[in-house]
Amino acid sequence: MTAITPTQPKTSQLKTILIVEDDPMMQLGLKHILNQQPHLTVVAQAVNGNEAVSVALQHQPDIVLMDIDLPGIDGIAAAQQIRAALPHTRILMLTHHSNPTQVMAALSSGAHGYCVKGTNAEQLLLAIATVQEGGSYLDSKIADCVLQNLKTLPDNCANDDIKLTEREMQVLQQLVEGRSNKQIAAQLGMSVHTAKGHVEMILAKFEANDRTQAAIKALRLGLV
Repeated sequence: MTAITPTQPKTSQLKTILIVEDDPMMQLGLKHILNQQPHLTVVAQAVNGNEAVSVALQHQPDIVLMDIDLPGIDGIAAAQQIRAALPHTRILMLTHHSNPTQVMAALSSGAHGYCVKGTNAEQLLLAIATVQEGGSYLDSKIADCVLQNLKTLPDNCANDDIKLTEREMQVLQQLVEGRSNKQIAAQLGMSVHTAKGHVEMILAKFEANDRTQAAIKALRLGLV
């Protein structure tokens, strides 16, 4: 993969999006919906996993809307490569799949959200807004399936001695529900800086690379 120096997070209100979708009609529909939003602009499109990585490195978008079933490398592998090179880029998986194992693989790849194809425009825009603001999004149609799948997985972390303060437990609950630092701050009556500090401490205690991993571990441990 081509070496690249990631940019700092963009401060502009206009958020750039890369659409990765091999169905021409689906790609056209997504582009039409997104370009109608005054704060969003589609800067590029890709039709396979290899092209997705190359185009992402070139444009460094704020958000990647990624299908899983792609020619070449699949969306999960492409998401892993994009996340490694562009840590500030947010990835939202958009796919027909509702299989919990596939969902878990997508989230473990570094995806910040998972939205099922066929969802309405309002829900899609909500998903984009959620991941854009630093939260995580899981389509309600498959959330219950994922939670059931977590219960059947071997609990490799059952003996972990994770001690959280009462305030950290409150923040953890908000984090599991997919809220961003700004939303957590508003909900719990604290500054965004304080909320960010609590989230970073939780990630450190859970030895998690991101919020999604921490949420999954919290669910498996029964902490929330």
